[in-house]
Amino acid sequence: MKPWALLCLLGLFALPVVAGVQVGQSAPPISLPLLTTDSAAELTLDSLRGKVVYLDFWASWCGPCRVSFPQLEELRQELGPQGFEVLAVNLDEFEPDALRFLEEVSVSYPVVRDGAGETPATYGILGMPTGYLIDRSGTVRLVHQGYRKSDGAALREDIIELLGEQAQ
Repeated sequence: MKPWALLCLLGLFALPVVAGVQVGQSAPPISLPLLTTDSAAELTLDSLRGKVVYLDFWASWCGPCRVSFPQLEELRQELGPQGFEVLAVNLDEFEPDALRFLEEVSVSYPVVRDGAGETPATYGILGMPTGYLIDRSGTVRLVHQGYRKSDGAALREDIIELLGEQAQ
């Protein structure tokens, strides 16, 4: 079991731990291979600088991820032209599991894979899914753990606020 996966499980039963990336901090760099048939292609978080980004850590075994993916896709379709992007970071141990998930829950936004599990440790991931709303300058403005269908509307408002705030 990957160390971050154990932390996810322990996070359900342990006292809250303040660790990892917090609101107001710069988002740590990410450079990971795209989860496609051409896994040699890489994407960096820095390449999205200038956009409002929702950085979504997920795994195929995560039930709430099946709820978040369609909603994140809708948000990207609606708000992408205004400068919003979703970057999904898959944390599955086995790539075929992630690819099967994406066949069932297709999205148009970029999906990268961290099979080594390094980024969850850097970001301090304690549960799935965990998302980071990052402004155009690369600062984390919201950390969101878990996902329920009702979370979409509030997330949309937060994204719209950042898009408007930074366009001025």
